[in-house]
Amino acid sequence: MSDDIDEAFDWQGQEVDCVTCAHRVLNGASGCRIRHACVNDRYARRIDRFFSWNPGLADGYLAHPHFEVRAIAARFANLFLLPPLLHDADETVRWNAVRRLPKRYALQLRGDPHREVRMRVATLIEGDELLPMAGDEDYYVRLVVARRLAPLLLGRMINDEEAEVRRVVARRIPDEWLLGMVNDHDAAVRLEVAQRLSADRLALMRCDPDWRIRYEVASRAAAGELTGLVEDQDSMVRELARSRIAARLERGTGTSA
Repeated sequence: MSDDIDEAFDWQGQEVDCVTCAHRVLNGASGCRIRHACVNDRYARRIDRFFSWNPGLADGYLAHPHFEVRAIAARFANLFLLPPLLHDADETVRWNAVRRLPKRYALQLRGDPHREVRMRVATLIEGDELLPMAGDEDYYVRLVVARRLAPLLLGRMINDEEAEVRRVVARRIPDEWLLGMVNDHDAAVRLEVAQRLSADRLALMRCDPDWRIRYEVASRAAAGELTGLVEDQDSMVRELARSRIAARLERGTGTSA
């Protein structure tokens, strides 16, 4: 929120009163300023600026009734005071606390009720510690996990219910596992598989119902495997298959193009 707003109200809608404020002595010492840096203001930017100027006061606001104050105070407070905030009622507070704590604390929030927290927690942990999140109920959390989990640990996500997650899996699993995804029911996933398969295995997908995948086959598979594609229903696939077979015949080598 812009600082040129004249109003100064607290989180309950009451006008901020510097006279009764516990920090009124800071005003004359440039420790706070109405409508600019104020812990009692309802605007997050002004609260944040207050703690930036007075980080030593953050510890005393970790139990404030307004979640915005607790969340911002957690960015500045003593680390040893943050673990209890992992159980705070507000997800913003929980995240601001866990992001500053040692990574082992993030394990406590793998099952956090809020998807945004779980998504961010998935960016903090790795390896086997991420595995329990591979089955998260939220597809975007699983998407983050699929992007970060070690390739050798992605086997359990090959059959994920969300196509976008399987696409990421198809890009990252070991080559020898790709054949297990050639019959995926989503064409975009199969295309990811086709683009990674070696030329000798790619011919297994020459009858795929999606023209993009057949085009990939026509582009890289051995010319001897392309006979069925010279009459393909898609003109681009037909032309590519015919041109590669013709080039092979012209050379007369009997080897792949």
